Amino acid sequence: MSGREIGQSRGHALWINGALALLAIISLAPLAWMLSVSFMPGGQASQFPPPLLPSQTTLDNYRALFARTGMGRNFLNSLLVSMGITAGSLLLNTLAGYAFAKLRFAGRDRIFQLLLAALVVPAQVAMLPLFLLMKQMGLVNTFGGVVVQALASVFGIFLVRQYARSIPDELLEAARIDGAGEARIFFQIVLPMLKPVLVTLAIFTFMGAWNDFMWPLIVLTDQEHYTLPVALASLSREHIMDVEMMMAGAVVTVVPVLLLFLLLQRYYLQGLLLGSVKG
Repeated sequence: MSGREIGQSRGHALWINGALALLAIISLAPLAWMLSVSFMPGGQASQFPPPLLPSQTTLDNYRALFARTGMGRNFLNSLLVSMGITAGSLLLNTLAGYAFAKLRFAGRDRIFQLLLAALVVPAQVAMLPLFLLMKQMGLVNTFGGVVVQALASVFGIFLVRQYARSIPDELLEAARIDGAGEARIFFQIVLPMLKPVLVTLAIFTFMGAWNDFMWPLIVLTDQEHYTLPVALASLSREHIMDVEMMMAGAVVTVVPVLLLFLLLQRYYLQGLLLGSVKG
């Protein structure tokens, strides 16, 4: 490769990296301003033009948020609900995905096709019958009503199935010949091999449950049971002029799950890529 071609290649890479850096800055700017406003004294964010940095850093907004609004209880509610949904989803989606990938039973492919067809149905269409079902089960205004409806998902089943198809059939048949039951095969052989995709599914499920707003808003009626997104929306109606406190609430809602994703993004992306090419 000539020097001119090398220079053109470097210039092309510089333009691409510069464009990506600019897009990253534009994407992160609202989050950075939200964090900055959360440390501003009361009323400073309402000035025109709005300041980019606080004139005086203060934690009063966070103190007021947890002391006056009970946001700490809502944080624990979100943590409890998200962990319950994640644990149940891992178990049920893994069992179903493995069954569709490796077990033979009547109507397996047809049932899986029907599940995939359900992906095109908007979630809002099912909310009314789902709410009536939760009401008949006595789960309205309970954490169980939030958790039960999310214990299994078509996407989770599909993700596990695609990855589980890469497990050699010979390995499973050898275990059966040695006298291992299906439960032992699943927990001692299959489950360890599914670890990459399980990490991906756990992150994806936890983030979805943590950020879910619509269903908890429908099924929870008591403020003591509110999750963080619902509590933040309720807070905006009561403290609409207190921009700094609102931004503090947004930081409390966004930062934990953002840090979780940043810490585990390597496993998340690895699992998605493996699940998309395996099988």
